[in-house]
Amino acid sequence: MDGGGKDREDGRKNLRREEGKHASGTHVASAPSPSLPVLPAAKYPAIKALMRPDPHLKWLVLGMVLAQLLACWLVRGLAWRWLLFWAYAFGGCVNHSLTLAIHDISHNTAFGTGHPAHNRWFAVFANLPLGVPYASSFKKYHVDHHRYLGGDGLDVDVPTRLEGWLFCTPARKLLWLALQPFFYSLRPLCVHPKAMTRMEVFNALAQLAANATIFTLWGLKPMVYLLASSLLGLGLHPISGHFVAEHYMFLKGHETYSYYGPLNWITFNVGYHMEHHDFPSIPGCNLPLVRKIAPEYYDHLPQHYSWVKVLWDFVSEDSLGPYARVKRVCKLAKDGL
Repeated sequence: MDGGGKDREDGRKNLRREEGKHASGTHVASAPSPSLPVLPAAKYPAIKALMRPDPHLKWLVLGMVLAQLLACWLVRGLAWRWLLFWAYAFGGCVNHSLTLAIHDISHNTAFGTGHPAHNRWFAVFANLPLGVPYASSFKKYHVDHHRYLGGDGLDVDVPTRLEGWLFCTPARKLLWLALQPFFYSLRPLCVHPKAMTRMEVFNALAQLAANATIFTLWGLKPMVYLLASSLLGLGLHPISGHFVAEHYMFLKGHETYSYYGPLNWITFNVGYHMEHHDFPSIPGCNLPLVRKIAPEYYDHLPQHYSWVKVLWDFVSEDSLGPYARVKRVCKLAKDGL
């Protein structure tokens, strides 16, 4: 990772200011400033034109869903060892990519902000190869990640104290990475439980119907393939480096990082994470243009060059672990979102 020039954050310095340290080891910082995105947007009006739906997103998602259905048909006669191999090497990439498509769709980038219901339903469709209902719950909590970045008890992306205390050695951190799908699904229930919504019920019923159909048509192996694709692809997998790369404090005082490497091609540019947090309504396909239009806001910030190296450093360096996150106390918005 590159530390950049003279610690330049061009207005983000007060945003990332460290004020103390949490008892668990997590850094405690001031609340993020909501005015930051105005700076490049005001200087470059062309950025506003990027806030439009991605015309290719729906077709890419359709292609990935169909690819996984074809894979389900192909794995029916595979030996278990080869089924698991392809679940990691191919299915893991596709299913992880689908979770990042769901992330993009959660910002209404498939059909635009004028059609929120279409986006929610399409996210449920993108969810089908994952094997477990995910899309509607993700959207419900992801809004808090943007509104209360690092908020104690609000941003469920931040590991719990127990995770920070328990997974503190290289072997344990490796296990923690492998079990990421479980921690990401269970943590919200412990940190910030919310009432189940109708959309989550619909998501669960649609997923059960899809699973039952696949099992009835093709048997057990295709279902094992899909579930293994999700568990392995979201666990200890090269693409999963983005989980750690995005907000863990590899450099003191910096809590958000971008990655500009080739894995962005299959992850809807989730690596452009500083740009995404500055402009959440811009679809992933347009995030590279934000950096191109306003390079002085991004080129000199610390950035990652390899998600695999991110995982290696996370496991091997004592200064990194689940505790290496900025945590702040946020005042709950009046609308309760």
